[in-house]
Amino acid sequence: MEDAIQIVNSIKNGQVKPIYFLMGEEPYYIDKIANYIEDHLMPEEEKGFNQMVMYGRDTTVDEIISNSKRYPMMAERQVIIVKEAQDLSRTIEKLEAYSDKPQPTTTLVVCYKYKKIDKRKKLYKSVAKTGVIFESKRLYENQVADWIQKNLKSSGYAISPKASQMLVEFLGTDLSKIDNELQKLQIIAPKGTNISPELIEENIGISKDFNNFELRKAIGTRDTLKAHRIINYFAQNTKDNPMVVTVSLLFGYFSQILQYHGIADKSKANVAKVLKVNPYFVADYVLAARNYPMKKVSQIIAYLRETDVKSKGVGATNVPSGDLLKELVVKIMN
Repeated sequence: MEDAIQIVNSIKNGQVKPIYFLMGEEPYYIDKIANYIEDHLMPEEEKGFNQMVMYGRDTTVDEIISNSKRYPMMAERQVIIVKEAQDLSRTIEKLEAYSDKPQPTTTLVVCYKYKKIDKRKKLYKSVAKTGVIFESKRLYENQVADWIQKNLKSSGYAISPKASQMLVEFLGTDLSKIDNELQKLQIIAPKGTNISPELIEENIGISKDFNNFELRKAIGTRDTLKAHRIINYFAQNTKDNPMVVTVSLLFGYFSQILQYHGIADKSKANVAKVLKVNPYFVADYVLAARNYPMKKVSQIIAYLRETDVKSKGVGATNVPSGDLLKELVVKIMN
């Protein structure tokens, strides 16, 4: 996030490089940087002749080089943006011939999503010398809640830990999808609003009471009644609550509890660091560890693996996912 902001700020300050090679597993920041350049680098009246968008599936590296070498028409520079450049992965190294001596009046932006070029190859070294290489790394699930908080804070909003966790569990780690939902909330709520679970439930459609976050909390506190209410809700709404997601999240949760049992320094700060969770949730893990000794946690992890296999049709043909989940929760809380 900081690297992307730094690139945009450099452009704002007039420090424009001839080549921007944007690559990596997370497309969100690649799109953000490319869109900023497309929208702001050139005056609107000059874009018709001097700004071009090309697509990897419809062009070649030779055509990109040829267009990049031409001079702008009645303007100081031209901008060429190559989207979906990963479709040129077999020939992208040929771009090195241009990146060694790029046209100073051209700004070439290459959007190389979901992949990255080899740092040992000549192209990487050449672009790093004459332009900017930006690698957009996909965030781990435990990093996304913090990303949501920072994103909203920069726009003048706040969000409760539970609300941010709800978004992560419902939307996953796709930052573009999360950002779209955050934009909707910012249209509805005035600046300064603290985004709550109720606001998310009303406007995004995620239940604040029947979700995987609440299920884990109910299991961790041994609230059997609440856990079974959530499981029954999941069984009746399997499309919105896929079993594979629930089992995966429970596996991660109990793996963290197992990890907690092995931590020597159980201070709040250290537990948050080791488990990679928000310090706000450390108390939940402390309570869950009391309720589930290490031996029981190991047994639960075995139950989760067994349920995962059954959900894929091994040893439990035609058993509804809701029934498998109910059986799993009984075993866990028994």
